[in-house]
Parts: sequence; C-alpha cells; structure tokens
Amino acid sequence: SGKQTLKIFDGNDAVKRNQFRLISVPRIAKNEEVVEAALRAYYINDDQQEYELQTFTQQVLLSDDVINRNDAAEDSNLGSVFRVSVPEAWIIRAKPKDEEVIRIYPAWLKVGMAYVSIRVNKDNTVQTVIKEVLPLLGRQTECLQNFKLVEVLMGSKQVQRMVLDNQELILNRLKDIRKTSIRQMNQTRFYIVENSKSIVQVNLFVGGLPPQLSPEEYTNILKEELAIKTNVVSVSHVYQAQGAVVLQISCFSEAERIYMLVKDTVVNDKPLNAVVIPAVMASKMPRNCCPLLVFVNPKSGGLKGRDLLYSFRKLLNPHQVFELTNGGPLPGFHTFSKVPSFRVLVCGGDGTVGWVLGALEEIRHKLVCSEPSVAILPLGTGNDLGRVLRWGAGYSGEDPYSVLVSVDEADDVLMDRWTILLDAEEPAEGAENGIAEPEPPKIVQMNNYCGLGIDAELSLDFHHAREEEPGKFNSRFHNKGVYVKVGLQKISHTRNLHKDIKLQVDQHEVELPSIEGLIFINIPSWGSGADLWGSESDNRFEKPRIDDGLLEVVGVTGVVHMGQVQGGFRSGIRIAQGSYFRVTLLKPIPVQVDGEPWIQAPGQIIISAAGPKVLAVGSSEQ
Repeated sequence: SGKQTLKIFDGNDAVKRNQFRLISVPRIAKNEEVVEAALRAYYINDDQQEYELQTFTQQVLLSDDVINRNDAAEDSNLGSVFRVSVPEAWIIRAKPKDEEVIRIYPAWLKVGMAYVSIRVNKDNTVQTVIKEVLPLLGRQTECLQNFKLVEVLMGSKQVQRMVLDNQELILNRLKDIRKTSIRQMNQTRFYIVENSKSIVQVNLFVGGLPPQLSPEEYTNILKEELAIKTNVVSVSHVYQAQGAVVLQISCFSEAERIYMLVKDTVVNDKPLNAVVIPAVMASKMPRNCCPLLVFVNPKSGGLKGRDLLYSFRKLLNPHQVFELTNGGPLPGFHTFSKVPSFRVLVCGGDGTVGWVLGALEEIRHKLVCSEPSVAILPLGTGNDLGRVLRWGAGYSGEDPYSVLVSVDEADDVLMDRWTILLDAEEPAEGAENGIAEPEPPKIVQMNNYCGLGIDAELSLDFHHAREEEPGKFNSRFHNKGVYVKVGLQKISHTRNLHKDIKLQVDQHEVELPSIEGLIFINIPSWGSGADLWGSESDNRFEKPRIDDGLLEVVGVTGVVHMGQVQGGFRSGIRIAQGSYFRVTLLKPIPVQVDGEPWIQAPGQIIISAAGPKVLAVGSSEQ
C-alpha cells in the first residue's frame, strides 16, 4: 500500500488520556500535507502554516519529507526523519506567535455586535485588554475595576468558566490552552463581564422521578434518596406530569454533591438525571429579540448530531443548546419559560421532533411564549416532516452557520396535531386468579402519521433489530437496507386486517376494502418521502393540507403495494377523510405513531384534533 496510518494527538491532555485520532497519508508526504490532514481530523479550519508536528520527544519536524520509507538515494542534508522507522504517534502543536488577534465577547446583550477584535502582543495583560475593549463597547467612562475577563470553555458535555487574573499575560494564556489541546482552543471564548455582588443560587433540574406526586412527596423522596439539606435546598418548580422538579440551591458544595449523587441514584427502577439550569435575564432582553432554543439528538444521523452539538455551542450562547439525551426537552423549555419570544430548532429524526413537540404541548401553559415556532434540521432515516417543511431529505454536512441563517429567514406555517387515545379493553396478561383491571387509557400525540397492520409490523421489526445491535444503525443507507430486508421477509405473509378492525369516521361507519395496512396521514410525505394519498383529483375528497383540520385515511394491500408506493408507481387506496375517528380492534394489532411501534391490545382507538395548531417553520430555500 502507498498509504500509512498515523495516530495524532491534539495536545498534552489527549496524550495523558491516550485519546487520539487516526489519519491516513501517503508514505511519502510533505510536512504541510500531514499537518493539514491532522487538522482536518479534529475539524480545525485554521491555516496549516500556523501548526507543526512534534514527536513525543518534542522534536519539531523540520524536514520537508515527513514520511519516507523508500530507500531511494537522497541528499543527506535533508535529513529524512523516517529513514529507519516511522514513529506511530505525533502531537500537533501551534507555532509560537509574537502577536495575534483575539475576540472578546460582551457578557451582556449588545444588539448588532457579537464581539470585538483586538490585537495583543507579549506585553498585554488581562487588565490592558479590558482597558482597550471597554471603549469599543461604549463603556469607556466606567471604571476598570468593575470588570473582569472570563475564559469560557464550551465542551459538548459542560460549560466551564475561569476568571483570569488581571496581571496574567494573555499570550501566555493562549499558549497554555493550545498546549493542553488545540481543539480546546477552538472551543474557548473570552468574555468581558461586569463584577456584581455574588449571590449563590444554583438551579438544578432533576428528572426521572415518579410522575403525579405533590411537592411534599417529591421533597420527601429527595430527602430520602439524596439527603438534601432543606436549609439550603428548596423545590422551586414541579412538573408533575413529567416527574421532574427544579431545585434552588444556595450552596455551591451542596449543589455539586447533589449533582454527582443524582447520576448514581435510581428511584422505582428508573435512573434520575440532573441538568444545571442557567439563569436567563429575560427582563433585560430588547423587545425585538427572538433567541433560538436548540435541541440536538446526538444519536441521530450517525456522528452528525454530535458534530452539530459542538458547532451550535460555538456559534450561539452554549446555554441555548440542549442535548436531548441529557434530561430530554424539558430543561430547555424551563430555561426559556420566561423569555417573551423565542424560536425552536430541533435537530433529529421524526421521532425526535415528535418528542420535542409533545413536551411543548405538555408545558405550553407554563411558558410566557406559549406558541414558539419550530424549525427542523432532519437527521433521521425518514425525515418526512422535514421534507414537507422544505428542510430537505436529511442533513448532509452543510455549514451550521448557514443553517442558522436559513432558520432566521424562514416563514412560519401552521400544522395540525392529533391526539390518539388508546383504550385497551383486554386485561393485562399474568393477572392473579384471572381477575384484573384493563390497562389504563394511553394518550399519544401524532404529527405525521399513524399506521395499523403491515406498516407498523415492519417498523416493529426494524425497532427490534436496532435494539439488538444499536451500533450498526448509524447511517440512513444501512437503516433503509434493514427496512428492505424485513419487508422482503413479510412478502409471503397474508393478513386480513379489514376483518380484524372496524372504522368509524365522523360518527359514520366505513366499510374497509381487503387490506393489510391502514394508515392515517397528516402530511403529504410517508415512508421517506412517498406520496401515499396521491396527486389525482377526486370529487369525493378535499385536497389535503397540513392545516385543514382533516386526516386522510389510506389502505395498502401488502409489502409489494408499499414498495410500489415508495417507488412512485402507485398510490394507496383512498378510504376516508375526516376530523374524528374511532377504530375498534378485535385482536392484538401492531400500531405505530410517527415511527414508534408497539402491539396494541383489543379495544378502542380514538383520533381527534389536538389544539392549538403547531407553528412550524418552513424553509424558503427549497
């Protein structure tokens, strides 16, 4: 092979942790080519001329020939570093500078100015930087002692702050950060902050508690499980339906103790989770200010979700960006609960979008901005809602900044949402003496579609396959391949769904044709972009819209029919259109709502409009 794989560390911290990234380069490669590949591995877009490679002995590579295992004759003055053997690992370092330009961000909201840039040299201290920056921010009349410079590291897991000493040399500080980690330097900002009387108050969101308890009951659980000190800890907010509380803590050490303990605490076989809630000063926001609340599912779209999390935390205030695997959407909505106007960006698949919209519906009455508009950055497999709102079939690595610009310029559109009541009439299995109460009714929200029969059966098989080997499901191509595979396995199966269910639309019985699947659709995209309803005109029905208060009911005759629909060769069988539906299940039937499948016991399913409509954001670019 003409290629060789090398380990690249981005600083001393990576060496200590033995965390490296691999690059593949030609066996004969110039120094700058290897440096460029190393920077690319860490998603660093800086000029490669500003960096160099070092071995663990800290010897800088001065040779033009970084990798040369060919024993061809060459000028001995070039001193090929790798004539005998190639070191397996290298550290990428920033070359020392006598001066450079740094950005200073104001810690207060200044509309029209995100940061100021100043040039610093080896003589500049933190104090001289503050003195130079204040006039640029219109604060030249104020005393230097009223301000401090804060270094903020915005990692994917947490945000760390450190107040810099006034006499510290700023270039030395930059050098130390880069020596620790080149990538950390790219995740670090410097904020100029007003000094204020420090009042210790930490707001800690604690989720995973049993739902529908009183504040007193939640306090007793926290006393028992976390041994909270009620003289410094109080419950400020309770979310009973979600089983979550927000604690107000007036002692840093107690807040830290509770935060660490929560991670190892289980209540009723369910682990608790904790998120530190930042304080948003909504009263200081200008009237025309409409910040963006971003939710990212890092498990969606392979590694793209994680990369977007890094990018958005750099481009925005990191406290605007919430990782959904840590506490879900509720911490984000609680943080923005007092903000008079904001928009939401959801980065994930259709299931993630439904999760966030469901949480919004539950907490809407506690928000000052009760109807924020919601934009979608599609990261999943199907992404049907993202297609309908013109955000595309899926994120493919576009510049995150351009995504934010598109969200800012997009128009709002109304979209129906639907409530599905599932009332099983058959008691749960395993009841003692054969006497048991049926399961309590279950309520779910629907945005895209609800399927019964073969459609849900395929989703269920895919769901089980993903649970068995989650590591393999990291690309849309693989996921769709699994769908095809489970579909082929079902081709020879015959079902008579029309004999196992009864359908009532707007109080009228509807006779079902011979079908294997029944699908209720709210949007004109199903199964990764297919038009299940079809475009042909039909005098029996109105033309579907996402805001008309109507659902379309379509039947499919089997796997082959579904494949023909997805290939664009056929449409589904149009059955009905209405606003209120009752489905009677005569036997257990696979059911899926927005891609989440399960087996539903015999009983009633009632589908009705949920109000108010969702204010979605439709892209104007496609």
